[in-house]
Amino acid sequence: MPTDYAALHRRIAALTEGETDVIALMATVACELHHADARFDWTGFYRVTAPELLKIGPYQGGHGCLTIPFARGVCGAAARTGEVQIVDDVEAFPGHIACSASTRSEIVLPVRDGAGRLIGVLDIDSDRPAAFGPDDAAALDAILGDVFGRL
Repeated sequence: MPTDYAALHRRIAALTEGETDVIALMATVACELHHADARFDWTGFYRVTAPELLKIGPYQGGHGCLTIPFARGVCGAAARTGEVQIVDDVEAFPGHIACSASTRSEIVLPVRDGAGRLIGVLDIDSDRPAAFGPDDAAALDAILGDVFGRL
């Protein structure tokens, strides 16, 4: 059954209304997204903590990588290019960082504050191949824009 992104968006908006702490927002968004869709095996944020460096933020699922340079992996590509990355087969992605052996596909979206500054990336991994598409990207981007665009 496909994710009801409209209902999920409304729920996240209600839960995060008035909150301005970025970590609290990331924790809430990661939790709500992770439990909304069986495809989502690992759901979390990597935060920009230094030039060209992402560090793990709030997440749901097994352990994640602690740091990811912008130059490596799918998360690094999203941070470096500012573009959504949809990877149908992580084994075929050059420089993929295998934080979990069960990951088969992933989607990573840049996360920006209201001034357009990159504050991190949202990483969703699936244990299913080709789990994500443009509809997921559009819906997730809208949620991220609403939640983090007010910062």
